[in-house]
Amino acid sequence: MNDKVKTSVDTKRIEKAVTEILLAVGEDTGREGLKGTPGRVARMYAELLAGMREDPKQHLRSVFTENYDEIVLLRDIPFYSICEHHLMPFIGSAHVAYLPSGTVLGVSKLARIVDCFARRLQAQERLTYQIADFIMNSLKPQGVAVVLEASHSCMTIRGIKKPGSIMVTSALRGIFKRDPKSRNEVLSLMYTGNK
Repeated sequence: MNDKVKTSVDTKRIEKAVTEILLAVGEDTGREGLKGTPGRVARMYAELLAGMREDPKQHLRSVFTENYDEIVLLRDIPFYSICEHHLMPFIGSAHVAYLPSGTVLGVSKLARIVDCFARRLQAQERLTYQIADFIMNSLKPQGVAVVLEASHSCMTIRGIKKPGSIMVTSALRGIFKRDPKSRNEVLSLMYTGNK
């Protein structure tokens, strides 16, 4: 897992590359609608890939000692990421659960951890593991369960062109991997109330 945090984005270099792409597809880069496009695209990539410049450990500042030994679940966390294979977005929902071992994390921090890892060039499978492993290694809970559901534009608007298809990935750690009863409970909670 590459958790190295990149410190900056070379927007000028992105602008030059976008200009080259526009020229390569036969566009007139001087035309009114395209004049600011390289700069807009550079700023867009800086925003969409901001997680590359973010250390997820900053979200562990809101850890509280709590004698709570039942499942903590944040369901339906919207996320977006960029597929590293085609540089196209995939968009979906994350469901993140853990079984505490004496400490709990501020609820918004679960969503921030998802965003931190999602806002990088990604593969959905890796993203799922990164979220689960980070929470497991940082909080040391009894278990972690992460399920991601996403629609990949590299599959829905190009290639096979199958809009409406959803890719589901999961990562189970600790008790949720070892114990079928706990696994069934957490997965049932994740999908209670979902369509």
